Amino acid sequence: MIEVIGHEQQRRLLAAKPAQSYLFVGPEGVGRRTVARWFAYGLNCERGFPPCGECASCRLEKHPDYLEISPRTTTRSGQTARRPQIRLEQIAPREGSEEPSLIEWMQTAPRFKAKVAVIDSAHLLGEQAANALLKLLEEPPSYGYVVLIAPVREAVLPTLASRSLTIGFGPAPMNELRRITSDEAALGYSEGAVGRLLKALAEPEKLRAAEDAAVAWLEALGDPAALLAQTRRLEQTSGEGFDPWVFVARRLESWPAAYRLAALEELQRLREELSAYVSAELAYTRLALAMRRIYAEMRSGSPVSR
Repeated sequence: MIEVIGHEQQRRLLAAKPAQSYLFVGPEGVGRRTVARWFAYGLNCERGFPPCGECASCRLEKHPDYLEISPRTTTRSGQTARRPQIRLEQIAPREGSEEPSLIEWMQTAPRFKAKVAVIDSAHLLGEQAANALLKLLEEPPSYGYVVLIAPVREAVLPTLASRSLTIGFGPAPMNELRRITSDEAALGYSEGAVGRLLKALAEPEKLRAAEDAAVAWLEALGDPAALLAQTRRLEQTSGEGFDPWVFVARRLESWPAAYRLAALEELQRLREELSAYVSAELAYTRLALAMRRIYAEMRSGSPVSR
């Protein structure tokens, strides 16, 4: 049985099956993938929506009529990809490919009633892969459904977005998350995202390490000798799957507005640099220097320089 917290309006819409192609947009961890799985199980359930959890289809942990495609993180030679990408062979048949493509999978009849393919991080589709997917969206089989997942509609190619029904997902109300836990650190880290909350609860030691690294880094802003070491610690913590910047941002709430805004802008710039695959060491070093300047200006009462 797939448990979904929140998103009642989105699920009511999906249960009506208004389209065969959808674009789920929203922050990471809010439940877009979980709802996509719920949709697939509901389509194939003997009783329809919501999925009953008891029929032959609902009892399957790995459903044969559900497929997830995500960006490849390695190159064809086995090296780490500088920019993850969904490749053509994942979407369309290609000679020499070891795994069936999405189109090949979709061409076979479902075991139950409907097939649902989820394209995770659809904004990372390569040009050729996107063109191949477009043909499927234009002429899907009667039993076929496609769900694109992306942070925002604008990140997806217009030709794909225009052929998909966009459904937005936001954070769950905190009172619903409190039904899961009363751990304030985990709840704060989640920022309303169920996926982030469950991850925090599953790895509490790593969560605490991320919070401790964030606190130590902020305390080191006035100590140039310690700042470099704490920046490296923060970078390492970020690479372990937890985002310490959530804790940094929360502690910035006590800063005066002008300095807090300048600091948050620098944090956003860091995220943009990392998403553009700028050297992590350079990005973190730049951030440390910028934050040290803002902190010094705040301590001296000087206006924020730009």
